[in-house]
Parts: sequence; structure tokens; C-alpha cells
Amino acid sequence: MSEIEKSFTTEKYVASYPVQTEHDNLRLDQFVMTCMPTLSRQFLKSKIEKGEVVISGRTPPHKSSVKVHFGERVTVTTHNDGMIEDEYWKGEVVSREAKPTVIFEDKDLLVINKPPFMITHPAGKNLFYCATVFFETLYKHTIHSIHRLDRETSGILMLGKNPKTAQKVSLHFEEDKVRKCYFLIAHKQTGALAFPFTAKQRMGRNENVIPEGMITHWPENSEEGKDAETHFELLLEKDNYVLALAFPKTGRQHQIRVHAAANGYPLLGDKLYNGDSMVFIRFKDHKANDDDHDKMQIPRQALHAAALKLPYPNKELRNFIAPLPTDLSRWIEEKLKLSHDEVEKLMEDKINKFLN
Repeated sequence: MSEIEKSFTTEKYVASYPVQTEHDNLRLDQFVMTCMPTLSRQFLKSKIEKGEVVISGRTPPHKSSVKVHFGERVTVTTHNDGMIEDEYWKGEVVSREAKPTVIFEDKDLLVINKPPFMITHPAGKNLFYCATVFFETLYKHTIHSIHRLDRETSGILMLGKNPKTAQKVSLHFEEDKVRKCYFLIAHKQTGALAFPFTAKQRMGRNENVIPEGMITHWPENSEEGKDAETHFELLLEKDNYVLALAFPKTGRQHQIRVHAAANGYPLLGDKLYNGDSMVFIRFKDHKANDDDHDKMQIPRQALHAAALKLPYPNKELRNFIAPLPTDLSRWIEEKLKLSHDEVEKLMEDKINKFLN
């Protein structure tokens, strides 16, 4: 049986799923739910009714209760109507019009400055505002993800123009041969560690933690979780806020956010690791209240991948730097009375020392 077939553009996403033996005689809506579990049953039911879910060899629209059979294919088409990926802030849709800018490009590799809320590659309900989709539409050929940034995190992202380059550079990340530097804005809590400090709490998932996807941390000497290490350097402290740089030695999911919060510095705008996970759930369900917005202050976590150093194209070490995004610069200027150029200057010496 052939694999799942997918095609992406900025306007339309088409996915074709083979019906395997274990799915024989399953209801159509149940089968599509197994293929696209992040989408609600009601949303998928409306797609079936509109004829956007097609069983091979049959004429749509189908009923949700119709049975699928082994050997058939079910093709799901999703059009970019803007609604499926909408993010809300104080009742308004967060703009997703920002485009990625190219920092470096050759025949094999793309290095971009990813805007916030753009996902690396299609996943879940995020199908269109994606880095790979953007450049595939632009270049008319497949673009391969090499590593990932959280959807809300901005900054340096590497993309491969061919599988060989993507695999080669991905290996550098897996083998911890890439030096990474992130800029962050955080709240300083009572009892927070003094800068500079190195966080070594172990990290991993815990099935008992809500919401699903939240990462748990344990002490460095624990047998739970996996080892993780992040070094933090202070740029500025003012009014219980800090501007800092994070240098992760390992590459665990949510590592910087978890390590910062675990040591007294939850990131500005971080809905998941701010000390109250219900904030994340309310935002997810579009039920965030005024207190939630006041606590977050900005629509996304204040984290930016500022610099990378790695061997490319062969053993030659190459540096890449991404300027700060306007949303973080704007908050800093309004709240801390520091200009974009002043922040960049604070970062320059430490980043150059890190890269060299």
C-alpha cells in the first residue's frame, strides 16, 4: 500500500490517506479523525458535507456514516480561508502577514529569519502559514525542514533545498555541533537565581501533567527525564523584567522556556510556563480573560533565535545572526524605554564573544 500523499501551497492543502486493513469498514468521519486527530469532529464533519473529503472511486459529497474499505484512498482538501489557523489577542485576530526574510542562501541551503506564529512545516491545524510551504510556493519545489522552532518563537531557521543537505545539516543538530544563542524577555520572580547561571534541570514529559504537551523538569541528580543544559547571561534588568541571552547546550523541546521558568524567570507572554497552566487552556479555547491578557502582555512568548554557528558547507564554521523582531523591540521601547539599536548594541558584544 502506498504512503500518505500530501501537496501544499499557500492556498490549498491536499492529503490522501490509504485505508489500511485495520480501518476496513470504519465510518468515514471516524477514519478521517484517525488521520487528522488535531481537528475537531465537527470541523471534519462540515468538510465531509461540503464534498472536501472524497473516497476514491465514489462521487462526493458523502455522508459521515458511509463506510470506507481496505484498498481505497480518502483525499481531504483544506482551503486557506484564514479561519483554521487564526490566533486571537483581546478579541482580535493576530496578523499573520509577516513574511520570512532570507539571511543566507546558496544552491543547497536557506537560512531565514522566521516571523512569530509561522510554523516550520505543516502540522496539526497549521497548514498554510509555514516556512516550508512559503518557500515551496516561491521556488516550485520541495523544501526540507532541518530543525524546528516553536510556532511562537521567531528567529533563525534553516531549511534544506534537497534531502542530502537537510540530512547532513540535521545531523549537526543531533550531534550538538551547533552553537545556538536566543534572546529573551522574562519576569524576575522572588528567589530567582543571579546571573550568569547555568540551568541543568532534567526534562521530559509526564502523563499526569495538564495540559498535554507541557514539559516537566526534575533536579540535575534525578533519574527522571533527560539531561539538559542552558547557560544564561544578563543584558539588562529593570522594573523586575530582564533582557537576557540563553545558550542551550542540548536541544530538548521547550528547553529554554522551562529552564528559565524553573530558575525564577518565566518568559514574557509564555502561556504554558507562567505558573498557571490554565492560562494556556483558556487561550487555546478562546476564553482568555482580561487578567490573562494583562499577565501575558504580548500575544506570544518573548523568545527569539538570535544567532547560530555551525560547520557549513563542510568543516568551515559559519555564523548567522537574525535581527530582533519589531514586536519585541516595540514592547521594550514602550515598557523599558530602550530603543531597538540600544538593545542590539547590548547583544552585540556577548553574541560576538559567543560566536568567536
